[in-house]
Amino acid sequence: MTRNLRSQSLRFSLLNMAETGGSFASLLRQELCWRNRQHAVGRAHVQSYGSQPVIVYEPEEGRHGNFFDPAYAAIAGRADWLRRFDKIHAQGRALPKAESGRRWRELDSSMSSDSLLMNIFCTPGVAESSRVRTVLGVTEDGPPVFGWKARVPLLSGRVDRTEVDMRFGSLLVEAKLTESDFQTQAAPLVEAYRDLDAVFDRERLPRIATPFGRRKEAFEFPEDYSQELEDAAGEPELRAAVAPQMLRQPLSPNLRSNGPFELRYVSYQLIRNVLAAYAHGCSFCVLHDERRPDLREAWFAVMAAVRDAEMRVRLQVLTWQELAALLPRPLQEFLESKYGITARS
Repeated sequence: MTRNLRSQSLRFSLLNMAETGGSFASLLRQELCWRNRQHAVGRAHVQSYGSQPVIVYEPEEGRHGNFFDPAYAAIAGRADWLRRFDKIHAQGRALPKAESGRRWRELDSSMSSDSLLMNIFCTPGVAESSRVRTVLGVTEDGPPVFGWKARVPLLSGRVDRTEVDMRFGSLLVEAKLTESDFQTQAAPLVEAYRDLDAVFDRERLPRIATPFGRRKEAFEFPEDYSQELEDAAGEPELRAAVAPQMLRQPLSPNLRSNGPFELRYVSYQLIRNVLAAYAHGCSFCVLHDERRPDLREAWFAVMAAVRDAEMRVRLQVLTWQELAALLPRPLQEFLESKYGITARS
């Protein structure tokens, strides 16, 4: 069964790459949609509206279709882990109602990288595994913390309140699956971080000029997001650190006839998380799928701008496939069937 799924997945990916020329993210979304239509049989779920429906699961009788059963049992037994289900699905309006009447959560989505992260690290024995800890460089005892409040220092003396996907000992982790990118952010807001110039050569950080206009909302482009849209501009601490007129300061008023442009930093989430690791004396790892080389290249571009040598050695990247090789066989089989993540030695 697993071998057959693997061969079908390979043909699926190659055919779509040839026929559509689609992006790595859209190809992975298509594969996950196909895999989860098989996985959802016999499990409580709905399909989102649209031309490429996404499977969204709901809990039933002590299990949850989006989770490996031992992982979900462990989550249900820990209040701090279970609180991650408080996060409402950002595209809930694009989904049919659940039979139970329950509001959809981010962790219900088959595209959620947070769910994938918890499927792995909440499975009993994984966080305690010496092999996993050695590869990740974790020496401290204790379980992982999901949605850790980083409190990254700002020049104003305040801190921001955005979350890191996971803190495991002294390691911070950013997990990605089908998200299009690591988000962009307006230059004045990024430059409001206290340690930006201590850690980075800002001239080497990737930046783009974008036209002013209405911000793209997560629910307008649900295929681009598997998690709640993170927007530091919505954080009062970060906004208060920047003069209001700077937030709308154009790069040039005459670059195009349709309006002024503004300067934005690319891969804002990575920049912020590196700054969080620096401020807290932590290491930082990006976890991504090997089918997303675009995310790896984006991470390398940010790492190349790190000027602090001691900080540079605390940065790493790992694929889900490499991590899967360290996991128990039943969990490997679940990841391969549901996500197409095949262990790589």
